[in-house]
Amino acid sequence: MKRRTLLALLLGAMTLVGPRTAEPVTAQQAREIRIATVAPDGSPWMRVFRAWDQELRQRTNGQLGLRFYAGGSQGQESDYIDKMRAGQLDGAAVTSTGLGEIVRPVLVLSAPGIFEDYDQIDRVRRRLAGRFEQQFRDNGYELLGWGDVGKARIFSTHRIERPSDLRARRPWAPRGDAVFSEFLTVAGANPRFLGIPEVYPALQTGQIDTVPGSALAAVSLQWYTKLNFYSEQNSGVLIGATIVKKDVVDGLSAEHQAALRETSTRAHQLLNRAIRREDDRSLGVLNRRLQSVSGEAHRDEWTRAAEQTRNNLAGRVYPRALLDAVIRAAAN
Repeated sequence: MKRRTLLALLLGAMTLVGPRTAEPVTAQQAREIRIATVAPDGSPWMRVFRAWDQELRQRTNGQLGLRFYAGGSQGQESDYIDKMRAGQLDGAAVTSTGLGEIVRPVLVLSAPGIFEDYDQIDRVRRRLAGRFEQQFRDNGYELLGWGDVGKARIFSTHRIERPSDLRARRPWAPRGDAVFSEFLTVAGANPRFLGIPEVYPALQTGQIDTVPGSALAAVSLQWYTKLNFYSEQNSGVLIGATIVKKDVVDGLSAEHQAALRETSTRAHQLLNRAIRREDDRSLGVLNRRLQSVSGEAHRDEWTRAAEQTRNNLAGRVYPRALLDAVIRAAAN
């Protein structure tokens, strides 16, 4: 990463940190919320998360902090869910795959062909925030903030110009995924289900040759070093969020709950700005290393496949009424 890029991110993260209020208590006295993520250390996600932890400790005089387990050290996202249920973790920063294991209808935000830009998904999340937050709460979790992963693209060792080109490929789908795997089914392709940490080794061995993701993910996780092409047009915005078990939050004092929520709001606002900026910069990196492939000549085929995918999932993954509400909110 260029020095000016790193400096900008670090300066941005430092704005999360407020003035010290008093001498902190000892580390042994601090209550730490344990949060797992597949985001690697040094990534934009972890830089913001570290700054979030620092501000929270300062706000609470060292009595409450965040302990992050980065880089998939706690396993796959499904493992995070199991460990939260078992009390081994308190929270997780997960992609749509992990979120969908808890609240299935949230996957409507990953339905292909709805979002072309960030303004659209921001508008939808503002209008439907209460609904999604309550669904997570009903399932025993607090949704502390949304964290995007970048614009969705397809990366491959071969040119992918139209949906049918996927049939001859070995495409990856996240383990537990419902949306992209359905798109592949519509296109007549067969997904290879793997966890995110398994993708790079599978690219090395040729077990897979095509992956969905964002430019930032492809660069941060080094996938791009094993790939040759990427789609010029994006098909949506890849979502993620930070969730913490409701009983963990409820067990905090009112003062500490307020500090957690307020610092989380600031952190996730900064995170989304950083991720969107870095996704654009990562696309510039890919443009120098890989060849872009335009699907514009086959736009109708992509549109039909996306619409069929959305419709197939309606009533099975998310309610039809919710899909319609999301499409209306995205449009205006």
